[in-house]
Amino acid sequence: MGVKRQQGSADQGDLLDEALKAALRHGVTGEGGTGPGTTEEPQAPTAWDHERALTQHLMEAVIGSANLNLAYKRVKANDGAPGVDGMTVKALLGWIAVNREALIASLLDGSYKPQPVRGVSIPKPGGGERQLGIPTVVDRLVQQAITQVLEPILDPTFSASSFGFRAGRSAHDALRQARGYVADGYEIVVDLDLEKFFDRVNHDILMSRLARRIGDKRLLRIVRRFLQAGMMLNGVCNERHEGTPQGGPMSPLLANLLLDDLDKELERRGHRFCRYADDCNIYVRSQAAGERVMASVTAFLEGKLRLKVNQKKSAVAPVGERQFLGHRLGKRGGLGIGRRSLDRAKDRLRDITRRNRGISLGQMVAEVNRFVVGWVAYYRDAQCRSTLGELDGWLRRKLRCVRLKQCKGAATVAAFLRENGVRERPARQLASSGKGWWRLSLSEQAKRAMPNDWFHALGLVSLVDRFVALNPVGNRRGT
Repeated sequence: MGVKRQQGSADQGDLLDEALKAALRHGVTGEGGTGPGTTEEPQAPTAWDHERALTQHLMEAVIGSANLNLAYKRVKANDGAPGVDGMTVKALLGWIAVNREALIASLLDGSYKPQPVRGVSIPKPGGGERQLGIPTVVDRLVQQAITQVLEPILDPTFSASSFGFRAGRSAHDALRQARGYVADGYEIVVDLDLEKFFDRVNHDILMSRLARRIGDKRLLRIVRRFLQAGMMLNGVCNERHEGTPQGGPMSPLLANLLLDDLDKELERRGHRFCRYADDCNIYVRSQAAGERVMASVTAFLEGKLRLKVNQKKSAVAPVGERQFLGHRLGKRGGLGIGRRSLDRAKDRLRDITRRNRGISLGQMVAEVNRFVVGWVAYYRDAQCRSTLGELDGWLRRKLRCVRLKQCKGAATVAAFLRENGVRERPARQLASSGKGWWRLSLSEQAKRAMPNDWFHALGLVSLVDRFVALNPVGNRRGT
């Protein structure tokens, strides 16, 4: 992008280094403290003012050439749909070539104004819809550039029990920590579900948390404008007074910033917990303790952070009765695939293997493989070999059903069976039976014509084989 360094401005790397040191000196609260859960007397105003002053020129770091170039590369890599202006990611570089200096100037003087986001609804795995907000590609570039500057300052102060949207942390890390708590005897879980979290974030509360740590008023002003940018739905721009819609690069970091208050409160109370984005599980030893924690944490969330706990979806229960990140935790920390997750996987495979799709079996197998490889990798730590074996058999039956239907007529079915090792009479009997394709797919003739080796030659990935390959020594057994 060739963005020139602003004459007379501080070096962007030095700005970030000093701001990060200041954040770490403040600890996790921004008001003193030396580590997670630590509470100390506030520092003298002069010390606080000095450290906050180190973040008063972050916009110079935002518009730094290296930072903007990296932001562009990430926006390009993520691709995504256009926003309300219709500009594609491919067109962004040409726009930058013409408007670079004006963009930088508006960021430096704080006059940059985001455009409305394009509202899009997508189905949620558990039912209902999730509202996404797609910013324009230029706004995505600016959000990404701001996020890259804020993240090194804010993220190191976040809780060690926060795992979502953080570099070097994953759902598997969260599950590993949760399993440790259960293995230690904390077998009752307080499963908190925040109702429409991303739609209900209070702007004033969020901005106050950001202003605790960031002194650059230009940056704060632009972040608030991003929060308040309207949402375009069906051609109508709706004002937004709360929420940080999913879809923008900045939303995950801001969500973690707000919920960091919850993390620090749980740490202050000495609780064992894992949080992944807005999915938070707290582990206790008894039902009575869990009920007390549920009541007090609900009061904290709704009173201090103005967030709504979904009472219908939240619960205090033995860990085996709840799901966390798609998994089911058992006693002593065992891990299995959650029932709802398995059902959703089968729904996805049903959709891929629909018999009326009008695509070749090879194309269908390729789509199945793309899904299976990622899905098994996610559940690689679960004790699920027998479950995967059952799913393998069910999937092969679905594909046998598809292949038989593709034969269409009875004569073609009989010919296909004969070509694949079935004798004449059994082949004609099956072809003329008049039974439905699903029932025919379970017949001995269908199994003989399309055994496991036939699917292997076709290139179908076996879930069990994939699982074993990911666990060459360890977790091969279990349900």
